[in-house]
Amino acid sequence: MNPTNPLSLDGLEHVYDVLAQAIDSTLAQDQSELFLTKLSLLCAQQIGDEAQFEQLIQIALQDLKV
Repeated sequence: MNPTNPLSLDGLEHVYDVLAQAIDSTLAQDQSELFLTKLSLLCAQQIGDEAQFEQLIQIALQDLKV
């Protein structure tokens, strides 16, 4: 996986902050899972590559208790 426009560390931190604020401040507790699902599907559509998105899912699952 080699993105053509990878985010810088500062860009990644900014995205994290925006995401955390959206989850913590904007959404009700029971809406966060639906929001993250919708956001994931929008990201998958933007990426446009099923295999790459599946690889990202596997990377995100690493070190998580499943």
